[in-house]
Amino acid sequence: MAFSLPPLSYAFNALEPHIDARTMEIHHGKHHQAYVTNLNNAIAGSPAENMSLEDICKNISKYAVAVRNNGGGHWNHSFFWQIMKPGGGGSPSGALADAINAAFGNFDEFKTKFNAAGVGRFGSGWAWLIKNASGKLEICSTPNQDNPLMDIAEVKGTPIIGCDVWEHAYYLHYQNRRPDYLAAWWNVVNWDEAAKRFSS
Repeated sequence: MAFSLPPLSYAFNALEPHIDARTMEIHHGKHHQAYVTNLNNAIAGSPAENMSLEDICKNISKYAVAVRNNGGGHWNHSFFWQIMKPGGGGSPSGALADAINAAFGNFDEFKTKFNAAGVGRFGSGWAWLIKNASGKLEICSTPNQDNPLMDIAEVKGTPIIGCDVWEHAYYLHYQNRRPDYLAAWWNVVNWDEAAKRFSS
């Protein structure tokens, strides 16, 4: 098999009370696993079996819808688990903090705009902070399991942080209160990982 489910680097309950253990267990073990399984089935016997997931995303227009949906789902979730950590939250420092202030005025204004992108995404999708081709930060949102790496994305760039706003990411704990989920999510953001991605 070309791809496999990456293990979490923390326990299912490690992000509580902000993200509950049962949601994490289902989200990782059921939803993410399904994307991996379906992606492997979709690319079986094709050259994509020997490509990196990032390269598949960057050339997604060449592939069937099943590869776009499941390849995106696999990349997005692998990223999502890493951009969160127990005891996360707070605010970034250094070059990333400076870039956020330059792009959005200040950190609070950045969070307000990011939350608006997540709340405003109709149906299922993601909110992103990305570094664009000129090295500047932008906020964007993608539908379903699309991401800003994809050649079909309206706004393209390198993801720095991303929040899953599919209902499966929050419904058990927050029901239909997506704004409450987004507000709580800032308490688990892994700014160290975000800074590494910004500087790479």
